[in-house]
Amino acid sequence: FRGMLYGSDRKPRELVWIFGMTIYLALMAEAFMGYLLPWGQMSYWGAQVIVSLFSAVPFIGPDLAEWIRGDYLISGVTLTRFFALHVIALPIVLLALVVLHIIALHEVGSNNPDGIEIKENKDENGVPRDGIPFHPYYTVKDIVGVVVFLFVFCTVIFFFPEGGGYFIEAPNFEPANPLKTPPHIAPVWYFTPFYAMLRAIPPIAASQFPGVVVMGGAIAILFVLPWLDRSPVKSIRYKGWMSKVALAIFAVSFVILGYLGVVASTPGRTLVAQICTGLYFAFFFLMPIYTRLEKTKPVPERVTG
Repeated sequence: FRGMLYGSDRKPRELVWIFGMTIYLALMAEAFMGYLLPWGQMSYWGAQVIVSLFSAVPFIGPDLAEWIRGDYLISGVTLTRFFALHVIALPIVLLALVVLHIIALHEVGSNNPDGIEIKENKDENGVPRDGIPFHPYYTVKDIVGVVVFLFVFCTVIFFFPEGGGYFIEAPNFEPANPLKTPPHIAPVWYFTPFYAMLRAIPPIAASQFPGVVVMGGAIAILFVLPWLDRSPVKSIRYKGWMSKVALAIFAVSFVILGYLGVVASTPGRTLVAQICTGLYFAFFFLMPIYTRLEKTKPVPERVTG
């Protein structure tokens, strides 16, 4: 979201954005693989629902789902391979992606809230006038963020692990039972916006493939964001009112979808989810139009305070 605010995805940082989004995708896979490991009711049935989505792919769907499970049903074989992927394979992939992300960032430099390329204004020694060294400024800033995160993380772990049912659902304290379905199956809260999109799309001929396409497209479209924004400025500070309204609607729609993915589906909630899904995609599909048409403010030559 910060990248959308300040244009951190725009030229010359497209590769940084692509690596960042790939890290996001790998983290989703890491979270999904780890969700099965408690082997509770929600873990079992959540994995069953997610893996079964792959069976909606035409022609190869059933074979693909069986290949992912390693069996005809979610079983100990699935648990073993998910454990290996979660603990060994995906962390190695994430480490490699983080290294590539840092290398790409080092090449082009960090963005700033004004969206100004500081390398275009250098002193007689070739040093950007508005640049600051990575250490101690960025290192201290990042350490503060890590410490704050660890405080919250440890508070949740030691005092509030179930998170009111949002972090660890009550049915997940029951051992996995393939013969007993929980009353309400929903993914963990960080997957719920995309899950709400999946449920919002009605099946065609008993196939969930349209919903799978929409859910996958909601993630895939983030990868092409750098080429959708046609505004002459990068930062939201200097963009016109249309970009600001569109971004606000996008954020509100995403939050609403996150809530709708947690609660049980009803006809009214499904309609709201369909509207929010439409607004989500409209933000991206209409971006080349409203970013080109709107009137922008002049960008200062130097980074402001």
